[in-house]
Amino acid sequence: MAAVVEEKLALLPDKPGVYLMKDNKDRIIYVGKAVNLKNRVRSYFQSSRKQAPKVLALVARIADLEYIITASEIEALILECNLIKKHRPKYNISLRDDKTYPYIKVTKEDYPRVYATRKVVKDGARYFGPYTSAGAVHETLRLLKTLFPLRSCRRLDAKRPCLEHHIKRCLAPCAGKIDQAAYGEMIKAVGLFLEGRSDAVVKNLRRLMAAAAAELAFEQAARLRDQLTAVEKIIEKQNIVTGSGDQDAVGLARSAAGICAQVFFIRSGKMVGRDHFMLAGGEDETDEAILAAFLKQYYSKAAFIPREILLPLAVAEQQLLSDWLSSVKGSRVQVETPKRGTKKDLVNMAAGNAANVLQEQAVRQEADFDKTTGAAAELGHYLGLPAAPDRIECFDISHIQGSETVASMVVFEGGQPNKNEYRRYKLKTVEGKPDDFKSMQEVVGRRYREALTKGPVPDLIIIDGGKGQLSSALPVIRAAGLSTVPVVGLAKEFEHIFCEGSSEPVILPRHSQSLYLVQRIRDEAHRFAITYHRQLRSKRNLVSVLDHIPGIGPKRRKALWDHFGSLAKIKAAAIPELTKVEGMSTPAAEAVYNFFRR
Repeated sequence: MAAVVEEKLALLPDKPGVYLMKDNKDRIIYVGKAVNLKNRVRSYFQSSRKQAPKVLALVARIADLEYIITASEIEALILECNLIKKHRPKYNISLRDDKTYPYIKVTKEDYPRVYATRKVVKDGARYFGPYTSAGAVHETLRLLKTLFPLRSCRRLDAKRPCLEHHIKRCLAPCAGKIDQAAYGEMIKAVGLFLEGRSDAVVKNLRRLMAAAAAELAFEQAARLRDQLTAVEKIIEKQNIVTGSGDQDAVGLARSAAGICAQVFFIRSGKMVGRDHFMLAGGEDETDEAILAAFLKQYYSKAAFIPREILLPLAVAEQQLLSDWLSSVKGSRVQVETPKRGTKKDLVNMAAGNAANVLQEQAVRQEADFDKTTGAAAELGHYLGLPAAPDRIECFDISHIQGSETVASMVVFEGGQPNKNEYRRYKLKTVEGKPDDFKSMQEVVGRRYREALTKGPVPDLIIIDGGKGQLSSALPVIRAAGLSTVPVVGLAKEFEHIFCEGSSEPVILPRHSQSLYLVQRIRDEAHRFAITYHRQLRSKRNLVSVLDHIPGIGPKRRKALWDHFGSLAKIKAAAIPELTKVEGMSTPAAEAVYNFFRR
């Protein structure tokens, strides 16, 4: 135990709070909360025989610790959630999926707007979500636009309404065509609809329709009737799963593929959506600890908290979680573990869906393995290599009739591209008549000249071009000291592989993963070489054009290219724009301008 840790352990108070454990690089590696800081933190440093492997690994890395005293356990829980979200400590259970989810926002304005956002801020607006995909959000917004003629523009001082009003998609509050109270009724219906309270929407629309008809406002009554019909059709598609109320049913599943939590969103007794979350760092934790960690992290950023949260099993902090969520929501939130009935069925269904997610994850992992590491192992088998090639390097040459000859080297590690290791070469020794053999000799010579001392050394080298290219590259590679690295040539037409010392090619089975891997490597090398060649060719073409303009030398030519970025923009530029370029005088700008307008 570090001396500084031992000293701080002796000073820990008997109060609730949050503790932060740090490693020797001052990184926070664990955040926890405690009712009694002294007892909880000291428990980590007791007899190691009773500690889990994860705790032993954590304690071995603790070089310092800090603590923050709070007024209550609820405050400690809130602070713990915020610190975990901020620091993402290594040894805390965490939601692996850290993407920002889309929400539907109803702004707080005289005439509110409704749109999608990924930022939830405390600005008085209402947020509905999170939604599992942007597609679901846009589909909901399209539906809302069909049901309710909401304003989408920012202006509220237009002299006349826009086209949206004339095609009946907006009530034109910007031009004073609807009063604030009537628009507010529509926004109220939008809120009820997004909460899943479709029955309340229907009741409200019927009341407004009857009132409009009584006042002989038949056009408004007809519009409300159309909205009512559309909402009723949507209600027919929704399945009622409980009697009433807002609930979240949480399911948990574990397997070799990972840990998954599934949440069913039930609003006003109807299933309105679901989402799943993968969790990391809980392999050695109990289900209770994982579930508690998930609930704290998930609901700390949730825009809506239901009246009931149904759990698959009881957690030690269940009452504390209920009190915390109640304080956030502003009304009572029940966190319960149902034993029987419809609620228990919901939790079981959520757990079953979580298990299905893990099963699909396992299938995807297996498929990814077959396409990457498995494909590399299969390729090694067909080539007769002693071990599966982990690092594969492939070379390709690109030119047009010998001009701007370039080469590419792409690297695949574990069957996947490692783009940080890609290299491209502008060849120096081959000019004029194209000579792919000499080009290949130059590029492999430049790559492997110091490979043994500066590394890394590949497990397999692929020369794109077949037997002739292989024969020209092999002496250079062997002369560089890579005597044991297998080198093969890949024929362009049928993906036949030629090996050193063999006249007959290796033909990989059709539809095999090893063949698909070789094709991906070859295509990536070709793509990378062609891209570089096009870049050089475009610069050369630009240079050749500007070279014909009197007064434009290398410096001015480079300045024009850096400033405008393309020949089209240089052509379109006026004389005042051209004179703003560094080093360009008025006569030079006039020369460029007139050159392109002759």
